[in-house]
Amino acid sequence: MIAKLKRREFITLLGGAASWPLAARAQQAAMPMIGFLNGQSPESFAHLLRAFHQGLNETGYVEGQNATTEYRWAEGYVDRLPELARDLVRRQVAVIVAAGGAHLAAKAATTNIPIVFTTPGEPVQEGLVASFNRPGGNATGISVFTVTLEAKRFELLHELVPKATTIGVLLDPTFSSVDMQMSEVHTAARATGHELRVLNVSTDTEIDEAFSILVKSRAGGLVVGGNPFLNGKRTKLINLAAREAIPAIYEARESTIAGGLMSYGPSITDVYRQLGVYAGRILKGEKPSDLPVLQPAKFELLINLKTAKSLGLDIPPTLLVRADEVIE
Repeated sequence: MIAKLKRREFITLLGGAASWPLAARAQQAAMPMIGFLNGQSPESFAHLLRAFHQGLNETGYVEGQNATTEYRWAEGYVDRLPELARDLVRRQVAVIVAAGGAHLAAKAATTNIPIVFTTPGEPVQEGLVASFNRPGGNATGISVFTVTLEAKRFELLHELVPKATTIGVLLDPTFSSVDMQMSEVHTAARATGHELRVLNVSTDTEIDEAFSILVKSRAGGLVVGGNPFLNGKRTKLINLAAREAIPAIYEARESTIAGGLMSYGPSITDVYRQLGVYAGRILKGEKPSDLPVLQPAKFELLINLKTAKSLGLDIPPTLLVRADEVIE
């Protein structure tokens, strides 16, 4: 199944392709076409797509004027990604932007078409590039590498609920960097003397079962591992954490805005802007092999005071003063 942006969202985002003059629409075929591949759903990505197009604009490309984009969304079904990637290859797009867990599918689909990726893992270990400074091949992008932040998220949660003795951790066993995530949280737990309940989840049913285990274990907090699957289950996780009154920390700021208690991670908005910059530079003729893999420069701590109040939690002033954004 090929998922595309809904018509209303697409028009709002890109200024209304349907309203372009006939002459402009006739010229579309001559424009460079960007393939945008994402493992998630478009509904929560409008602000990130705006950031992506801002990056394109910084290199001189404007959607509908001198470039066009073909969107492919897997709607959280990662098994769809390989065919969606092959479809973009068949359409002979000029560059594939692969985000939301789509990086490996894009890399497997082509060795010729340039790829700009985001990955939460280590791109050299994943076989995406030869090195950060000299990627080689047809791919480059941004290594978010959020697995190294699991210990930091654990520490922040401990600061918020210092009396909790058992902390739960949700990880996706199919994620390429899960072993490193496991190592990070175990190191953090040893440093603070916590008992860990690490639960592997890769389906909706397993998420439900994991929360039942957390309740029975009387877990005083939950670290939600940063990976494409769990990021895509944001709403479900937030609702279950609220229902079971379990303080949880997430990777993405979108989770806190949607009602999650707390999040710490890179600025994904800035990441998507950089995706647009790199895509534009490639359209101008630069090679992925010459563009170094970047890492995020901005990190954000968000706290939702409304959620904290519903959980009966008082946020320590030392934590509040460090927050980049407090949602009231």
